[in-house]
Amino acid sequence: MDNEKTFDEITEEIVELVADKQYIKARDLLLKNNEVDIAEILEEILEEVDAERTVILFRMLPKDVAVEVFSYLPPDDQKAIINVITDKEINYIIEEMDFDDMIDVLEELPANLVDKILEQTPKDERKQINTFLNYPEDCAGTLMTPDYIMLKMGWTVREAMVHIKEVGMDSETIYTCYVKDAGRRLKGIVSLRTLVISEDDVLIKDLMHTDFVSVNVYDDREEVSEAFTKYGFLAIPVVDNENRLVGIITVDDIFDVIEEETTEDIERMAGVIDSSDEEYLDMSVWKHVKNRLPWLFILMCSYIITGGIIAGFENELSKVICLVAYMPMLMGTGGNSGAQSATLIIRGLSVGDIDLKDAGKVLWKEARVSFFIGLALSILNFLRIIYIEHNGVGVALTVCIAMIATIVAAKVLGGMLPLLAKKIGIDPALMASPMIASLTDMISVVTYFLLASVILSI
Repeated sequence: MDNEKTFDEITEEIVELVADKQYIKARDLLLKNNEVDIAEILEEILEEVDAERTVILFRMLPKDVAVEVFSYLPPDDQKAIINVITDKEINYIIEEMDFDDMIDVLEELPANLVDKILEQTPKDERKQINTFLNYPEDCAGTLMTPDYIMLKMGWTVREAMVHIKEVGMDSETIYTCYVKDAGRRLKGIVSLRTLVISEDDVLIKDLMHTDFVSVNVYDDREEVSEAFTKYGFLAIPVVDNENRLVGIITVDDIFDVIEEETTEDIERMAGVIDSSDEEYLDMSVWKHVKNRLPWLFILMCSYIITGGIIAGFENELSKVICLVAYMPMLMGTGGNSGAQSATLIIRGLSVGDIDLKDAGKVLWKEARVSFFIGLALSILNFLRIIYIEHNGVGVALTVCIAMIATIVAAKVLGGMLPLLAKKIGIDPALMASPMIASLTDMISVVTYFLLASVILSI
């Protein structure tokens, strides 16, 4: 990359060159970047100029670079390029891509275009592609690749190394090799490091590890990502129900899953019902409305209930009008307290630090934490209400006891609702800020006015 210019400046210069149809200069400047950056620059050209001129520049790239760049483009940009280039160019790109990247592209293409590509694919490869395309969308099978190093138990290290040199360039990774028996059942794994430092005449069966971790082809992608996070793997074998090795998943494919799952959790915690793969700016206004409106409607209904509760205590409020001033503080503190607990528990569930069996521990811990937090905030508010705002002791006690009760209830709810959601099969992220806030508002209002009725005798 040009050391005298920032990436943004180079991108802007290339966009201007393409707009002015100076393709040779644009290509030369583009090739000073790596494939990931080239893909990002092409995205900008597609957005700022048009697909036709972008494709002209894309065609001028060396073929091996073009294939790599194409694999890094977002699905929408891949479609834009495919709609312009020829069938021969499409077939070349698909054939040269890594198998798992090719499957990702084919999953995003229209069915008629996929059929056209498969018609020109060798029979054995076509059967394999169809198998991968037919896996359920969120299972491990959609992430795996069949391009791995397979060894036989009876081979020597010398034979294994010869085999690795023959097929290594076409494999997704060579650092971990997989040992199968005659029935294609996975029997063990052996690392390249072990092979390199072992004697040539040692048998593979004497070197392989049999206590390996694998995932089933129908396991949920989120479970696979948890396995990668837990064990720190670079690759993990995928087996069918009969323990036959059908592919491997590499860590680079899991990064996308982790990003998708994290995005989905963040959106659900914010009350966005239906998360989407589309970027924010690419999504239509009506799709944004559809994703956000349902949850907001549900929450609005809950606040109608809260308003009804407040209306029911209208006479009490009219007798001690200063109580109204403290309601926003109580409701806001309750919502914030619950959101803190819910966020920590949802995060713990997602990374495996907390399990359903820990519900009792979570309840006991949140109860103690909330009590001490509520007590500290109540003491501060008691002093403020008495000495700064000059209200009576009765009002101060009402506000402070209600605050302790609200914080305890909010933090216990924030801790337990995500666990309950996971227990009944709902995404725990749904039990986050909006839901907790609406529930704690109701609890705080009821508690507040009941205490006022008792302490102030109104």
